[in-house]
Amino acid sequence: MDNAFELSMEQEFGIRSFSDQVQSLSKEEAQDFLVKLYRQMIMKETMYKHFLAQEWGIGSQARFS
Repeated sequence: MDNAFELSMEQEFGIRSFSDQVQSLSKEEAQDFLVKLYRQMIMKETMYKHFLAQEWGIGSQARFS
């Protein structure tokens, strides 16, 4: 990952807290959690693309790969 962007202390704390929480998950819980997390990431990416297309005036017909 590119280190050009630094995380804030609050973000670093959030990562540490998240890390501590997932340590207690079973394998099945962790796998389920990862699938849900990936789905959220894809949805977020789709929303960003939609908002950028609107902002740039590309229209709703624009498709991103």
